[in-house]
Amino acid sequence: MDIETERDKELILEAYKALLKDCKRSRAAESQKMIDKAFHFAWKAHKGVRRRSGEPYIMHPIGVAHIAAKEMGLGTKSIVACLLHDVVEDTEYTLEDIENLFGAKVSQIVDGLTKIKGVFDKQTSMQAENFRKMLLTLSDDLRVILIKMADRLHNMRTLSSMPLRKQMKIAGETLFLFAPLAHRMGLNRIKTELENLSLKYEHPDDYKAICKKIEKQEEKQEKLIAKIITPLQTKLQENNIECSIKNRPRSIYSIWNKMQVQKISIDEIYDLISVRVVFKPQEGIPEKNQCWNIYSLITDIYKPKPERIRDWVSTPKANGYEALHITAMGPLGNWVEFQIRTERMDDIAEKGFAVHSKYNTNGSGESELDKWLKDVREILDNPEADAMAFLDEFKLNLFSHEIQVFTPKGHIKTLPKNATSLDFAYDIHTDIGNQCIGAKVNHRLVPLSHVLKSGDQVEILTSEKQKPKHEWLEFIVTAKAKSKIKTAFKKERKEYTAKGSKNLESHIDDLGLRLNAKAFRKMLEHYNLSNKEELYYKLGLGKIDINEVESVIKKKSRSKFIKYWKLQFFGDSENNDETPEQETDDTQKPSVDKKKTLVLSEMSANETYRIAPCCKPIPGDEVLGYVDMANNVIIHKRKCPNAIKLMSSQGDRILAANWTSHRLMSFLAVIELSGIDKIGIVNEVTNIISKDHDVNMRSLHFESHDGIFEGLIHLYVHNTEDLNNLIMKLIKIKGLDNVKRIENIEEYS
Repeated sequence: MDIETERDKELILEAYKALLKDCKRSRAAESQKMIDKAFHFAWKAHKGVRRRSGEPYIMHPIGVAHIAAKEMGLGTKSIVACLLHDVVEDTEYTLEDIENLFGAKVSQIVDGLTKIKGVFDKQTSMQAENFRKMLLTLSDDLRVILIKMADRLHNMRTLSSMPLRKQMKIAGETLFLFAPLAHRMGLNRIKTELENLSLKYEHPDDYKAICKKIEKQEEKQEKLIAKIITPLQTKLQENNIECSIKNRPRSIYSIWNKMQVQKISIDEIYDLISVRVVFKPQEGIPEKNQCWNIYSLITDIYKPKPERIRDWVSTPKANGYEALHITAMGPLGNWVEFQIRTERMDDIAEKGFAVHSKYNTNGSGESELDKWLKDVREILDNPEADAMAFLDEFKLNLFSHEIQVFTPKGHIKTLPKNATSLDFAYDIHTDIGNQCIGAKVNHRLVPLSHVLKSGDQVEILTSEKQKPKHEWLEFIVTAKAKSKIKTAFKKERKEYTAKGSKNLESHIDDLGLRLNAKAFRKMLEHYNLSNKEELYYKLGLGKIDINEVESVIKKKSRSKFIKYWKLQFFGDSENNDETPEQETDDTQKPSVDKKKTLVLSEMSANETYRIAPCCKPIPGDEVLGYVDMANNVIIHKRKCPNAIKLMSSQGDRILAANWTSHRLMSFLAVIELSGIDKIGIVNEVTNIISKDHDVNMRSLHFESHDGIFEGLIHLYVHNTEDLNNLIMKLIKIKGLDNVKRIENIEEYS
């Protein structure tokens, strides 16, 4: 055990004093005494233990407690639980000790926060299962999830001391689940920081480039903001409105994300400046009226863009967010977004549901948070859902884009964007969803799959003869609807699965064949299924002709490469390493050391690693390795959607990977071109490519319409440097407006 130095003690006490200073809801002597007792108890319990960074372990619980107090506004019991949250897992103390010393409520919160240990099924992600179990505590105390968010944020702030593969695992999980969860809880500031930190570790080069660009434009931006704000401040002061007006800079992650989605450069991002007006409301006048009054004063100076008004004052977002957003033309011909909020609205926007009780604005009735928690609990209670399916369904409930529709009696329902009339039916009641045959939207008859829009009034039509149908799963959006439909299929599916299993075994016996792992793999691959149960189910349904099975089993295997890729999804550890020429029952390959960075050399290609067909990375791309159930390493781009999901749900199978110099092997890349159509431009493009000795064309396709041409070229290159050099040469051609690499190559292959 390490000896605690005097410097360690100084650091710990400084951090603790800073915590006490920000415990604004715990000023009472009794509260201070309880926090002090918890601090000294945790300090003693973790004494001599250090984090990977080298600092005393107690600095982590203090850091988590500080976030909960200062950035979430949580109270005494939550602060105490933060200080104690790792004691039960990491020391000899038990939950019973915590309860005896600090009471049942603190013990209950600590129990919810204690990480779950245990061995799960090989095909179940430990992360996914832990996340599912953590959310089960929502039904007991919301503070558990808020403190978990604080714990995650502190871990992200101190992530630099972790090895690269751990950084990618934690950052991927954070971006995939914790940042959307923070958004859903209304923790806007925390959500933004989690996204930025995730980007910093997942795509460090992109993060640095954007930071540098922001820094470069900072002075210019400040001058522009001052020109916008000055006349507005004068106008508001003349009308006796007490407020603060400041620039709301776009987050680094939101800039990066917009660049990826819209395929634009950072220079094109700065088309929208955002200014926040936070005012102190006058007593006796409704806040909504005062927001619209400020809107009127702003539009006296700057002309508004009518279609860009967002009124979340009359109808707040599902996560509690309230504000009035308008976009207006600024003094230098640039669009400016103005966000108008009261101090109360601003507090809720930054700290979310954690501070809702402080204001108690909803007199009665079920809040949007209550409805959301109810939906989450219903999904958690579904015994059919495995951990991975749960993650997918839970993600659906973390929607950031919402619509609000009305019942026939005028009640508002909040649903995710693209929700259908069937989603609306299940949102009202499970039985209404199960018996839904159609709907009337704005008094017009529509099908179940009709996509709703904000402001629609929806009436559901039902029939007692109706039952849930499998095709419903193809168009519904909400996790609640999916969960209810799957539950309805539970009994039916079991019956069909048992029937299919019995029929297959009987049929195989009649044919004199063996129903072994090899036979199952061939059937799963042929029918593009993920497991045996699905095969049995489709056989029982009659969707697979049992008379085809013999020819499928006797068919020669597909290429070794394809099989390895399929293993990622099937997770069938019984699969064998086979070649097309010879099928054997080889033993599993030796395990991969995930702690070491895999070096991607040309000599070891196809032996130690394989390139993922979904994103087809090339040397120079930021990549990671995924170790499948047969210990094959699949290399993905870090930006690949599949990689992001794997990092978040199966992070223990992720390893760091780096390219060596590649000059012999060639890799497929796709570039997209567009510009002004003119005679000879295609010839100029092909000439440049053919003269480049490091690049070979596989195919090209050009289309022209209304004087504009667009083209796609498939190329073989050695690395990103060769590709970037070629793009730089092509962009110099007169008439070419845009040349860029296509990242999601699967869509264009």
